[in-house]
Amino acid sequence: MKQSIKISKNPSGRITVAFSYNPVYIEKVKAIKGYKWHLKEKHWSFPCSDGVINRILSIFKGEKIELDPTLQVTKKSLKTEINFEDLRRELTFRKYSPKTIKAYIHYNRDFLQKSKKPPQQITNSDIKDYLFHLAEERGVSTSTLNGAINALKFYYGTVLEKKFIYEVKRPRKDKKLPIILNKEEVPKILSALSNIKHKAILMLIYSAGLRVSEVVKLKIEDIESQRKLIHIKGAKGRKDRYTLLSEAALETLRRYWKEHKPSTWLFPGPNKEKHITIRTVQRIFEKACKDSGIRKTLSVHSLRHSFATHLLESGIDLRYIQALLGHKSSKTTEVYTHVSSKDFMRIKSPLDQILFTKVGGVP
Repeated sequence: MKQSIKISKNPSGRITVAFSYNPVYIEKVKAIKGYKWHLKEKHWSFPCSDGVINRILSIFKGEKIELDPTLQVTKKSLKTEINFEDLRRELTFRKYSPKTIKAYIHYNRDFLQKSKKPPQQITNSDIKDYLFHLAEERGVSTSTLNGAINALKFYYGTVLEKKFIYEVKRPRKDKKLPIILNKEEVPKILSALSNIKHKAILMLIYSAGLRVSEVVKLKIEDIESQRKLIHIKGAKGRKDRYTLLSEAALETLRRYWKEHKPSTWLFPGPNKEKHITIRTVQRIFEKACKDSGIRKTLSVHSLRHSFATHLLESGIDLRYIQALLGHKSSKTTEVYTHVSSKDFMRIKSPLDQILFTKVGGVP
């Protein structure tokens, strides 16, 4: 006969778990943080929280459980309030960035709120329903959809070892070309900036092809002025690389340094112990575009796209551009061959060939 596990709450407000002696059960409860063994009462207790109750129910899934009626409401409300400590620990151990950890937890929590099931009961159909919901009802981009798939595959595949997750297919990639600035628009944007710090930031992004997440984390020591290089540390994919330090950007940096004298971070925020935020840089770029009269749909990342495209148009080999941008695959860099107008400029439209060569002009 199956022994029962009694779950209730004691007068001090802690959750209690009682069962007959069972070494397997004991190991399970010891895996929950904050446990205490009460010898006199012969039960275990835990801090009362949503995550703890749900964790207890989860580890004893399939067992005979006697749940105090006063906790029934809590049980229902907690099915989506999972403590993703196991996910956080695995991501941290594998050196994922704080931004990625936050995103993976967000997608997994959002998924459970939609499915209204604990992780152990999730099926392939639940995942597909959620992804359909994101694509159809929320209208998210392909990259956002892929981000959600990455998060779910990591949790259910790597952490919970559910094999069904590998059956989930990815959406077809959008074949959108990056929007770039031409060589006349770049100086227009820079001229719209009167703040020397703001100007130095955008000049570095364009002149070195930096990601916004890279420019905000630059330190004084990363600027190697003698070698005319910038040392990018721990970039996307935890890779280091060197990229260009232009003469013009260096001159602006020196003016900025004399005026502001940063000590650790090259571009500190209001709190000098922290670097400027990504959102602040995005706002700087948005205002500069508006003030310069440029009406294209741009983001600060457009400066990086423009850097790569302009290098390609000036005849720089794609392999060097790949290294400067820090792309793992050459296929990522090849998108700029579709944006570059260098080869298009040499091609004459058949209409021009007919009208200007044979007819003698526009009729």
